[in-house]
Amino acid sequence: MVKRKVSLFIQCLVDSMFPHVGEAMVTVFDRLGIPLDYPSGQTCCGQPSFNAGYQREARKAALHFIELFEDCEDIVCPSGSCVSMVRNHYPELFKDSPKMQERARAVGKRCYEFSEYLVDQLGVSDSGATFKRKVTYHDSCHLYRSLGIDRQPRVLLNNVKGLEFVEMKDSTQCCGFGGTFSVNYPEISTALVDEKIKNILASGADVVCGCDMSCLMNIKGRLSRLGETVEVAHLAEILAGSEK
Repeated sequence: MVKRKVSLFIQCLVDSMFPHVGEAMVTVFDRLGIPLDYPSGQTCCGQPSFNAGYQREARKAALHFIELFEDCEDIVCPSGSCVSMVRNHYPELFKDSPKMQERARAVGKRCYEFSEYLVDQLGVSDSGATFKRKVTYHDSCHLYRSLGIDRQPRVLLNNVKGLEFVEMKDSTQCCGFGGTFSVNYPEISTALVDEKIKNILASGADVVCGCDMSCLMNIKGRLSRLGETVEVAHLAEILAGSEK
């Protein structure tokens, strides 16, 4: 295993509402002996502005990100949607500036989603975790469709001691969140998350796991409103587990 230094890129939602997910990532990397740093000046990657059509504001956020992270060895984030923004859309934002576009591409090549980095870059399949629960997995849209990541989380989950992994029906179907989509189209969003929850419950799992807290927040909120007891966990939380 090549132990390059990892710079943590922590998604806004995790930073502000679910900090335990970032702490779980640190636990996993520490267990693996991976050196870490956290560029403290990091802010939003600009995805909300970009998705809403505010290109100028998105470019401002992207420029700050590039300047902050471009000297880092490897950049790892617990969110497929944020990694997709950096890797796939930063070059688009700077299409009229070849020099900036090249800087954006260079940073994007070193920006990885958490499970992708563990499996594909470090060659890790077993994080040393124990988690004695029945778990199903939700494929979030950007992670699956934009980054092509689906095998890596399953490899990691299937090597957690005590964990029983079960697939849900239509695991790649959208949960209905989509950022501002859920605000602008609440009826459609609710219909989508209700279908997702039907499939989660049918799997018989105690816990639904994913790699994006935005999706998991949406699923958790709807589960709570429906009075369901299925728990929600980010992959990092499960991989950091040490249940006896």
